[in-house]
Amino acid sequence: MNPISVRLLNQQLIAPQFSDPAGLVNYMGAMQAQEYRMMRWAVEMRTLKPSHNAFKKAYDDGRIIRLHLMRGTWQLVSAENYWAMIDLIGPKAIAVTKGWMSSNKISIPDEELIHVRDILTQTANDLGSATKEDFVRAIADKGLQMDDHRLSYHIRMAEMTGIFCSGDLLPMKATYALTANKVRHRTKMDRDEALMHFTRKYFQSRQPATLEDFVWWSGLNISDCRRGIALMGDTIHVNRWRGRDFYVTDDCRTRGFRKGKYILIPPYDEYLISYKSRDIVLPPEHKHHAHNNSGIFQPVIAHDGTICGNWSPYKDECHTSFFEEAYSTEHLTEAWNKYIIFRKS
Repeated sequence: MNPISVRLLNQQLIAPQFSDPAGLVNYMGAMQAQEYRMMRWAVEMRTLKPSHNAFKKAYDDGRIIRLHLMRGTWQLVSAENYWAMIDLIGPKAIAVTKGWMSSNKISIPDEELIHVRDILTQTANDLGSATKEDFVRAIADKGLQMDDHRLSYHIRMAEMTGIFCSGDLLPMKATYALTANKVRHRTKMDRDEALMHFTRKYFQSRQPATLEDFVWWSGLNISDCRRGIALMGDTIHVNRWRGRDFYVTDDCRTRGFRKGKYILIPPYDEYLISYKSRDIVLPPEHKHHAHNNSGIFQPVIAHDGTICGNWSPYKDECHTSFFEEAYSTEHLTEAWNKYIIFRKS
């Protein structure tokens, strides 16, 4: 097994199979969306014809949803997976958020929670898509004073309980909409069904991956993760590589890899953030170029799947910094042109 080429294929970074961005997000299960502008490239670079407009349409139509979910961070999920993931992941995400609130000495009484939620709900319903600034004005109009940090917790808790989700896509600012107006209710899954579904989504799109990788990515406890794998039965098996046990599904993609390909990867991308251990694709001596110990991730360049440099997404020309002298910007023409076409389309 060549784990790098297998990951590239199953993460849709090589020989992508999807033309619809919502279909890609559905396949991935969930995708980190910490960086509001670059989440669009994270999705579209995994499609056959990357297009900013295609992403916007899917997002505005409510087929791609952005919300706080796993590990208390921003995620993209498909409308098809939304309610199952709220039911499965939401309770743990709320518990994590309450822990953060406690450590920051923030306590929100139930009376305040209900009152503020009513204001936010009415604002989102009236506007269709509301920005955080809209919420601030609405709260002030009711004679309430609230700092930004406290308001953020109110919004986040509403997201994790399925009341708010993303509104329309703006160039720079996140918006919020009532989930009831944006995402259609689907048949409810029981917990085991949702757990198996969630587990399958992770391993089919991130394989090969370890149990520890899945625990890290999902934010679930280890017993839930083990049960999810067990529920998959004989459709998943262990492949041992260099002393570690990696899980691979029976429909794992193994063909389509070609050498010599460069990929411009955005910050917080699933290619790195999906795994607790990233040494397979990121040489340990260079990991500080890709992320720091505080969880801040940088845009990186991959050559044949190995992280080898950094790039600047917001420049009009290709600006790079490689870790070793063997690489140069001239090698990136195909990758840079693909990115520029995406930005303009």
